[in-house]
Amino acid sequence: MSELNNDLQLFNELVEILLKEEELHPVANRIEAEELYNTLDLSLNEAPMIDNQLKSVLKEVIIATPKTSTNLFFNQLFGGRQGKAILGDLLAVMLNNSMYTYKVAGPQVGIEQEVIRRSCDLIGYGPQSNGTFPTGGSMSNYMALMMGRDACDPDFRNAGSTKKITVYTSAESHYSNAKNASFAGIGRNNVRYIPTDNQGRMLSEKLEEQIILDIKEGYTPAYVNATAGTTVLGSFDPFDRIADICEKYNIWLHIDGAYSGAVFLSGKYKHLLKGIERSNSFSYNAHKMLGTPLTCSILLVKDKQQLHKTFSNDADYLYQTDGDDFNLGKTSFQCGRRNDALKFWTLWKSIGTKGLEAMVDKQFLLADTAREYVKSHPDYCLYSFDDSISICFNYKNIDPNVLCTALYENQITVVGFGSFNDTEFVRLVTINATNEKEDILNFFKVLEQFVEENPNLEKNSDPCETVQNLKETAG
Repeated sequence: MSELNNDLQLFNELVEILLKEEELHPVANRIEAEELYNTLDLSLNEAPMIDNQLKSVLKEVIIATPKTSTNLFFNQLFGGRQGKAILGDLLAVMLNNSMYTYKVAGPQVGIEQEVIRRSCDLIGYGPQSNGTFPTGGSMSNYMALMMGRDACDPDFRNAGSTKKITVYTSAESHYSNAKNASFAGIGRNNVRYIPTDNQGRMLSEKLEEQIILDIKEGYTPAYVNATAGTTVLGSFDPFDRIADICEKYNIWLHIDGAYSGAVFLSGKYKHLLKGIERSNSFSYNAHKMLGTPLTCSILLVKDKQQLHKTFSNDADYLYQTDGDDFNLGKTSFQCGRRNDALKFWTLWKSIGTKGLEAMVDKQFLLADTAREYVKSHPDYCLYSFDDSISICFNYKNIDPNVLCTALYENQITVVGFGSFNDTEFVRLVTINATNEKEDILNFFKVLEQFVEENPNLEKNSDPCETVQNLKETAG
């Protein structure tokens, strides 16, 4: 026990170092990849290392690691730090339960189920619904695809493919859909990518046209993946219209809300998910809009029997007490499973549903701040739209790839770039609810100052004209 206490004391010391370092240097000094092993001592040695030496090594690693919780990190679809969620995550580590049986997880099963039940209630799924905590958004999509596959072809699970199955997703959807089709035995060539409008939303009429064509050619449409928050523009597909089509042709509808699905918690923005209750499954990531430590993904299913039909497998050595409703391994993809629910439950319990709603609303408020800034300054060209927390823009026609890379390499700020309809742009995401308006304005300040100090950054011809034309076409 004394050794553990010493380790916990060391942990607290390292946390203090991290927080101080974030305050002084919000962006970590970049180590060139080819110099990593020459710069840091990452080797594993034969002899033990005494605590003071270990502390020194860990300090160097901490300082060099990208800082994803500061007010200058805008690169990925996560950011910030919620204290109560961290508390829950640390407790989960100390408890070290596996979530496959009630025998070893006890009340943690109830905690996971409460998060799932409350989420199902809020999206309107009904009493037969349930869900699970996969390892991430890609796994959520994979599990949904497998349930859609088995609902279409019940013999698939035991006999393998007996039908030529096709699946559908938008051209702007997450990249996991292709590899998931491969893993599920459907095949990448049987994924149909449906065109989008100029705001990145799936065109439902094109979806139906493709389904009709596939049926004529002897295929069996099994699954449609719609998106609540595309990875680049943050767009929401027209779920009601897509649900009409899925019901008409008896196709499983999954809504991938990994990025922005948490808007179901907001009275102001829940309309973006209109029709969600008509889907067969829905996923969202609490480690994105809701600031919970990675990873925390939730997959909800309207009919919990589909989870059992696809994922249940008996094991006498494991399931020895209690019923299936309490033995969560019967409805998850993996056996041993980390407790990812406790950290989200701790956050939700501490600030309430109203607190989660405030977090979601604030991110849209920060996005509005960024959009208004871009609109009001002639050196910027806006390429994104309202009702999204992705703000896509170009500045002084500088190549966005060049600009974002230079900002990163010079430890100014961390922001990514993306493309849509052959136009590339900077993509700023306001997903960190701990930021304030001043932090968003400061981002533009440091960007502009960097460009002023580096006048030779490579420029494009004039992408703003292309962007303006696309915006006018989109209405």
